[in-house]
Parts: sequence; C-alpha cells; structure tokens
Amino acid sequence: MNKIGVISPLTGESLPQQAAPTVELSIVVPVYNEDESLPQLVERLRHAVSGLGRRYEVIAINDGSSDGSLPALRSVASTWPEFKVVSLRRNSGQTAAMMAGIDHARGEIIVTIDADLQNDPEDIGSLLGKMEEGFDVVSGWRKERQDAAIRRNFVSRVANRLISRISGIHLHDYGCTLKAYRRSLIQEVRLYGEMHRFIPIYAHWLGARVAEIPVRHHARQFGRSKYGLERVIKVVLDLLIIKFFDQYLVKPIYVFGSIGLGMLGLSLLVFLWMLALRVFEGVSFIETPLPALAAILGGVGVIAFLMGIMAEIMMRTYFESQGRRAYFVGELINFERSE
Repeated sequence: MNKIGVISPLTGESLPQQAAPTVELSIVVPVYNEDESLPQLVERLRHAVSGLGRRYEVIAINDGSSDGSLPALRSVASTWPEFKVVSLRRNSGQTAAMMAGIDHARGEIIVTIDADLQNDPEDIGSLLGKMEEGFDVVSGWRKERQDAAIRRNFVSRVANRLISRISGIHLHDYGCTLKAYRRSLIQEVRLYGEMHRFIPIYAHWLGARVAEIPVRHHARQFGRSKYGLERVIKVVLDLLIIKFFDQYLVKPIYVFGSIGLGMLGLSLLVFLWMLALRVFEGVSFIETPLPALAAILGGVGVIAFLMGIMAEIMMRTYFESQGRRAYFVGELINFERSE
C-alpha cells in the first residue's frame, strides 16, 4: 500500500501515513421517505456487493425525508463502515440528490440505484460485467416493468422513443435509475432539473461508449410512487434544453438569429400584402390589422436578434470565467506531462 508523508504538528518532522485505500465501486442511492424499504434494501445491497470482490462504498443521499429515513440511515452507518450518508437540508429532487452522491463518490465506477426496492441490487454485477467489455456507461432496461400499464408503462415508452429520436441515442429505458458510469467521465457532467435520466446523452457527447442491458424490475412494496403524469411535461421541457445544449451551446445566435430572420421575413410579407391591398384594391392601411401585425413581427425579430447577441456574450463569459473549453480531451499521446 502506498504511503504519503505528513508533517507532525509537534515536531515538524515528516511522518509516514497510510494512503486512503482505493475505492473501485461507489453505489449511490437517493432516498426520500423510504423508511419502510430501507431494511430490505440494506440487506440486499450487502448480499449483492459482498460477492463482487471489489473494494466498495455505498452512499445514501437523504433528500430531505420527513419520515424515519434519516435515523434508519444513521443506524445502518453505525454498523456498516462502507455505508455513508449525505443528508440534504431540504428536499431538492432526485437529480440534485444523485448529483450530491456523485460529487461525494470516490469509486472508479459509480452505480446509481433507487431505494424503493423496484431495482434489484443483484443486477449490479451484470452492469459491471458489461462495462468490462469497454463501455463507459451501462444503462438498465426494465424490460418487464412492474408498473401501471397506461399511467406509467405506456407513457414511459412514448417518452423514451421521443427522447431517442431527438437525441440520437437509442435506449429503451431512459428512466431506469439503475445505471453504471465511469467516474472519469461523469464527473464532467452537471445535472439540473429532471436531467439525471439524460446522463447517457451527456456521456455520448463526451465520446463515451453507451450500452443497455435488461435488468429485473419489481412491483413497489411500500408507499406510492413520487412521480405523476406532470413529470412528462418536465421531461419534455428538459429534453428541449438538452437538444439546445447539444447543437447550439457555443453558438446560440444560430437559434435566435434564425427566429429573428423568420419574424422579419413574415413582417416583410405582411407589409407587402398590406401594400398590395392598398394599390390594387384601394384598402386603407387603417382598415386592416396588417400594419400592427407587421410591426409586431418586426419587433419580435429585432428582439430575437438582440437576445442572440446577449446569449453569445453570456456563453463567451461563461467559458472564459470557468476556464473551460468547447471541447473535451479524452487522451493525450506522446505529450510531456506537465509538472
């Protein structure tokens, strides 16, 4: 085991110290009001990870639970050293909870799993096995999903097909939380809103190899689902943002400029129509709403151009202030290592 040196606060001498052991696997579990499910979840996780032969950690994220979830998590942590808890001050949503777990994870591979017992911890080994084939992201596919046929399953299938068509990444089940990621890749991703389901899309942008395998899915035993049909609207809106980021993040003027040109073009057509009515039919300008419509369309076109310019300035400021580039380097060959 590697050793690192530290300075003694008493003598000032350098003392050897054991380096923290390398964690190969981090399992991130967002938890929100799941106190009834936690005993079975912990038992299944213990059994699943014990047979993997990897140094691991389990990170449970208490997402502002109002039931007995936090005390239950503390109790587990007191008897299971590899079990860690990150407790958020308030309910921030699954995406934020998952991001908190990823930020605190040390493993080379990060696996995310739900706490409601619908995902099966035994499938973690299958995800890891698929990653050994050279994939960077392996997503679970709840092929035989045990949820409401119309309210959940049908809506989910429609949403997944829409996401696949728009994003170009064809997965059967974007909504399955059970996924495995290489830490070196996912640490470049920042999640907001309901965007945790779109991590494979982000990863693909970074050049990752993405795979999908069938996983088991169980009917919910305790409580009720935290998700309703209103989430579909959120997913669609987030998908629009994803598409914008994919194609126009560094050149937003292309979007706003196109809208501006379209509005100005419509304004010109309305103006020509207005003139034609005046010249050929003797219709006064004030007898039709066309002048007002032409002015409105022209104004919208100008505003769209101005918004595009502002968006360009903001994006350039963002990249410069963060020290970021509009590209991601995957590998350097025969370059001297900077000290």
